[in-house]
Amino acid sequence: MSTPPSTPPSTSASPHAAISPPSPWVARFAPLVRAGGPVLDLACGSGRHLRLFQARNHPVVGLDRDLRGVADLSGTAGVELVEADLENGAPVPLLRDRRFAAIVVTNYLHRPLFPAILDALEPGGLLLYETFALGNARFGRPASPAFLLRNGELLEVARGRLQVVAYEHGEVASPKAAVVQRLCAVNDLEAGSGLDGDPEPRPLPQLPLA
Repeated sequence: MSTPPSTPPSTSASPHAAISPPSPWVARFAPLVRAGGPVLDLACGSGRHLRLFQARNHPVVGLDRDLRGVADLSGTAGVELVEADLENGAPVPLLRDRRFAAIVVTNYLHRPLFPAILDALEPGGLLLYETFALGNARFGRPASPAFLLRNGELLEVARGRLQVVAYEHGEVASPKAAVVQRLCAVNDLEAGSGLDGDPEPRPLPQLPLA
C-alpha cells in the first residue's frame, strides 16, 4: 500500500514548480549505477528520480497507478511511463519480464512487492530504497504500521540476496520531521578475491558538503 500522496505537481506554466528535489540518499549513490543502465522508479509520483537519472544519461522507466505527475515527460526520448496498479494482487509484467541496473523506491511501501523487486535487478543492479519507519506516527502521516518499516526490515529483505552497501534508520528533521529507513544494496554476492567468501566491497560516494 502506498503512503499518502504528496501535493500534486503544479498545473501552472512551470510543470516543475511543485516537484521536490531528489532524495539526497538516492543522489549520493546514483554514481554506483552501471553507466547507461536502465533505471526503474517504482511508484514514481512526480518523477523526481526519473529526472535525476535521465540527466545522468540513463534510460528510465516510471511506474505508477497515476502518471499525472510525470505527464510532462510523456514522449521524451529515453523515458518510458507505465501505468499499473501495484497493489491489486496481479503480477506486474514490468517486474516479471525486465531487468534493471537500478530500482528506486521512495516514500512507498507494499511488502508483497519485495520478491518481484529483487528479481527485477540485473546482476550487479542497485536497489535504492527509502521510506518511513515505525515511530513516524509521532510526527504525522503515515501512521499505520502497514505503511511503516519495522526495525531492520530492509536489511532482512536484502539478507541472502543483496550486498548491503549502506543502511540508515532513525529520526530526521529535513525535509520534514520523520522516522525513515534507507537502504543501498547491490545484486552481487560473488566472493571477492581474498575476502574469505565475502563479496567485493563497492566504493562509498562521498557525503555532500554541508
